[in-house]
Amino acid sequence: EPHNMDMFLLNVSKDSKIALESCSCWQYVYDYLQDSGYDVALANPMQVSLIAKSRKKTDKHDAKILADLLRTNMLPESYAAPKDIRDERQITRHRLSLKSMQKQTKNKIHAILRRHGYQTELDDIFTQKGIQYLESLDMPMHDRYELDDYIEIIKDFTKRIKTADEHINIYVEKNPHAQLLRTHVGIDYYSALTITGEIGDIRRFNSGRKLISFSGLNPSVSQSGERCYTGRISKQGSKHLRRILIQCANVAVKYDRRLKSYYMKKKLAKGHNKAIVAVARKMLVNIYVMLNHNIPFHALRVNKAS
Repeated sequence: EPHNMDMFLLNVSKDSKIALESCSCWQYVYDYLQDSGYDVALANPMQVSLIAKSRKKTDKHDAKILADLLRTNMLPESYAAPKDIRDERQITRHRLSLKSMQKQTKNKIHAILRRHGYQTELDDIFTQKGIQYLESLDMPMHDRYELDDYIEIIKDFTKRIKTADEHINIYVEKNPHAQLLRTHVGIDYYSALTITGEIGDIRRFNSGRKLISFSGLNPSVSQSGERCYTGRISKQGSKHLRRILIQCANVAVKYDRRLKSYYMKKKLAKGHNKAIVAVARKMLVNIYVMLNHNIPFHALRVNKAS
């Protein structure tokens, strides 16, 4: 609460540095403290727990650990994105949330159809033709009511997702980095804004490999003595960036000759899933170069050829 924070900050000098753990409400507190003139460090809770693991778990004890790590310059910090980047993240994540809830509703409709043994030759029963089919089914009154309710919810979600897409398009038109990424095969308005929002300032990464590690698309490594094993992808870092890159890779291999050739070679050796991950990593390296040097995708291809 603002009043309680003001009372607390009366005893905290302006030249103090404050460690704030990244949690659900960090954005409000972080902005409030910065606007009040304090130097704020956003702590990475996962890395803090690795450094200062303790069986004692209280707010007072955790606060002391953060203070100790801060004063010894050992505090592992998270990236506190500027407000405009956070806004971009919020609109794309909102759209993702709408799609997720729409998918849950579609699954409920499929469950009703299975319950009554209905089968259809339609590939997608949620097109206009599919909805007409669903509305024509003869069912008991309580199931008919439930199905009609879910159909209306699906229609409402479709409208809301379309509105979210319109907002995303407006953000992209104002974001030169997102417009640049749209030149890459497989990347549209939504995916471009998701990628720029999740990456933030590309200068945070001094190599494409660091960006790949941030996305969690890098292979996990287990080393003991002279033995070194590489396993599945680490899945550390931004799950949203990793998810959208996998989606973009599945599209890109259909329309780009070089990426398709690369995908087919990997697929023969390791199967579809690992091949798509390899393509996603390759795309992320392209994105790193494009954003760092402000060049479109076709210019990237020309430079590689030369």
